[in-house]
Amino acid sequence: MATRTAVTLSVEERVAWITLVDVGRRNSTNEVLVEQLTQACAAVRADRGVHAVVLRAEGPVFSAGGDLDSLGTRPADPTAVYRGFAALAALPVPTLAAVHGPTIGAGVNFILPCDVVVAGRSATFDPRFLDLAIHPGGGHLWRLEQRLGRQGAAALILFGESISAAEAQRCGLIWKCVADDDLLEVVSAMAARAAGRPRELVRRTKSVLSLSRALTEPAMAASLEQVAQDWSVRQPDHAEAVRRVRDGVRRVR
Repeated sequence: MATRTAVTLSVEERVAWITLVDVGRRNSTNEVLVEQLTQACAAVRADRGVHAVVLRAEGPVFSAGGDLDSLGTRPADPTAVYRGFAALAALPVPTLAAVHGPTIGAGVNFILPCDVVVAGRSATFDPRFLDLAIHPGGGHLWRLEQRLGRQGAAALILFGESISAAEAQRCGLIWKCVADDDLLEVVSAMAARAAGRPRELVRRTKSVLSLSRALTEPAMAASLEQVAQDWSVRQPDHAEAVRRVRDGVRRVR
């Protein structure tokens, strides 16, 4: 029997669209979806024509989290369910999540590895791990605290708070809350801006941004950035960008 399609991948104008389409299973973190998400991320990494990635979902639920068919049983490899999230986190180009509807339990792990999250007003975020008497996994607590701080992570996980898209924007879990009808338009415009910039410069900037998390001294961060900046000003893209700006100033005059 053929494996169902749980994830699709398309590339348009240097933007890769990874779409969760396992609607019948409410885009749960089941084995088929996780494997196809991992494969999609591998394809993106191999395609030098991709400059940015958008993660989105079909159906009324962005993700219902853990797969009900597998909950309650001990898998042979308990880390396998998190491979798709790790693959998202490892993508070297900018990643953007476009979220609508409920995002529940382990489904929140889909958005946490993404660089930026934009949500429609229908979106809600409810980790709900402890309600099922299961400890969060896959780096969920670490990534959540990176976004919300310790108090925010504790509120959602320990105290069982769930939040709307508007509340998620206020506390920093997402970047922007927009009308559902505007979601894809807003995300497309943001992805196009990222994709329109020099690919290697954007990749390196994202890498430095990630490395900076581990630094504790401003001087260390400045040194790391200086190496990258020195590299960037020697690239042809820099000279071309300066030329465009100068031409624009001359035309204004």
